[in-house]
Amino acid sequence: MPRALWLLIIGMAVNVIGSSFLWPLNTIYIHDHLGRSLSVAGIVLMLNSGANVIGNLYGGHLFDKIGGYKSIILGICISLFALVGLSIWHDWPEYVVFLTIVGFGTGIIFPSMYAMAGSVWKEGGRKSFNALYVAQNLGVAIGASLGGIVADYSFQLIFLANTIMYVIFLLIAVFGYKGISVVTVKHEQNEKTMKVVNNKVNLQALLIICSGYLLCWVAYSQWTTTIASYTQEINISLTQYSLLWTVNGAIIVLGQPLLNGLLMKLSASLKLQILIGIGIFIISFLVAGKASAFSGLLIAMIILTIGEMFIWPAVPTVAFDLAPKGREGFYQGIVNSTATGGRMIGPLLGGMLVDLYSMSALFTVLIGLFLIAIVTTILYDRGLKAKMVSGTCRGQI
Repeated sequence: MPRALWLLIIGMAVNVIGSSFLWPLNTIYIHDHLGRSLSVAGIVLMLNSGANVIGNLYGGHLFDKIGGYKSIILGICISLFALVGLSIWHDWPEYVVFLTIVGFGTGIIFPSMYAMAGSVWKEGGRKSFNALYVAQNLGVAIGASLGGIVADYSFQLIFLANTIMYVIFLLIAVFGYKGISVVTVKHEQNEKTMKVVNNKVNLQALLIICSGYLLCWVAYSQWTTTIASYTQEINISLTQYSLLWTVNGAIIVLGQPLLNGLLMKLSASLKLQILIGIGIFIISFLVAGKASAFSGLLIAMIILTIGEMFIWPAVPTVAFDLAPKGREGFYQGIVNSTATGGRMIGPLLGGMLVDLYSMSALFTVLIGLFLIAIVTTILYDRGLKAKMVSGTCRGQI
């Protein structure tokens, strides 16, 4: 892998280590420490995710206009401002305000990271996105495991640790990313590319597959919200809950290279890869719905992790394959904003279903969402195959 990609991988890991101190514990903090209901916690996380969606789209636009380096620095500075504030003021309602600003700042960062990864190693194909995905989950494994331990001692230190990691991330970006050269092509291009852009064929295909991607994230987000709160009801400690995310990250770091080799050997298409992942997700939530102790949730988390290893790296790869030259940032912004949209809708939907009905009703609804995601994944490229201009897509769809 190129040196530039390694720098992006290191920065991504440090970034996620910092954020993983806090995000798995947000619902627990709002519900148990600030005394708010699960529905209110869902609204707070929806505001955070809504700001993140806006940041994703804006960040993708910035990448195409001013490049990845300046976009990432801007996002880090905005996030750092909010994290410093959160370290000092983390009561109600200051917590809500600063958490929303953090969402916007981090949203700007991710599309540029993914677009740069695809651009600096184009011949690597899906390997670039797999590498960032592994880096993210290494960050989750380290951050979540430390976060649970620190939270048992003091939530105040959680906010401080997050801030310190972002300072380190800023230093990596300032001294490492400025020299990364990303060639982007402006929109005055050949007629074939412009025809595809004007017809919006590729964009339509991306939006269809991202609709199912959103539903998967709606379900996945329950693990950091309603399921996180449920663990407290069945007497699972914060350390044990954080251990679930440590297992999640560890399996991905160790297993993703093996999975990559298997997929390459089988010549699996990205569509098949996503469909297999959704099927595994369904099994995971069926197991989680029956769990009443830590062992059951641990098994469900292991299965969930295998499922996400199939899906999460595949969708950004599809987006990069579909993106016309000069629009890579915009397309990655759509993918990241879709994932964030799922994290925005998920906590509110899950909180309302549990408050009004039960955890059992929630799991039933989530299985239905996965079935819809299977349909959208099957259908997303039908229009693309019929109308795609030859030579526009750069990879295997």
